[in-house]
Amino acid sequence: MRDAEFHRPRLVEVYDTQNGWADDDDFFLALVNEKPRSRVLDLGCGTGRLTLALAGAGHEVTGVDPAAASLDAARAKPGADAVTWIAATASVLPDRSFDTALMTSHVVQFIVDDDEWEATLARIARALVPGGTLAFDSRDPDARGWERWGPEGSRQELVLPGGETVTTHMEVTGVDGELVDFRLHYRFGNGDELVSRSTLRYRTEEALRASLLAADLTVDAVHVGWEGQPVGQGEGELIIVAGAR
Repeated sequence: MRDAEFHRPRLVEVYDTQNGWADDDDFFLALVNEKPRSRVLDLGCGTGRLTLALAGAGHEVTGVDPAAASLDAARAKPGADAVTWIAATASVLPDRSFDTALMTSHVVQFIVDDDEWEATLARIARALVPGGTLAFDSRDPDARGWERWGPEGSRQELVLPGGETVTTHMEVTGVDGELVDFRLHYRFGNGDELVSRSTLRYRTEEALRASLLAADLTVDAVHVGWEGQPVGQGEGELIIVAGAR
């Protein structure tokens, strides 16, 4: 199944266990906190790790994601009642309703189609108030991080909240220009094996800048590390902060 880690409840639990709070969450939370009590859109919110923290910090938060199983996991967490959860894509966003929009955890790389990417940015631009902020992260293609995604280098052994064990690893199955195809393998303690197939789009800094400008968004900052490092000094990331005109 494609992108099964977001759509199958058993794999959503694995995803949630693998992906705890990290430096990227600190970065985005601090960015939003620069505007107290903001109206925040978390587009591609997944299981709600950052979404719930934003609400806990006093912001009015809307979490939007097309993966129902991920949203079910988010809604089951403490504090979930403080968030408006919507099972959808950017197409449903109301105009001029948000001070800040986020797309975190490299969600933009799952938007591989040019028309869909352009439509997403245009919809976000309309959903932000004038002077509003869009921030997102995308892996830097120059770092070629997928070359370290072999079965050994990416192998993880996890214990799920209920005590079940699972071993995971990644396998790159194809590279075609900006597109990287890969599989996520899961082997559970009872012998079950599941596979999720995915494709990521690795856009260059120049391509990201051009697409933002085409959507009538300004490019206010580009960082390459979670402590705000400028391009050339970072950690294989492209962290974009853009503005609505």
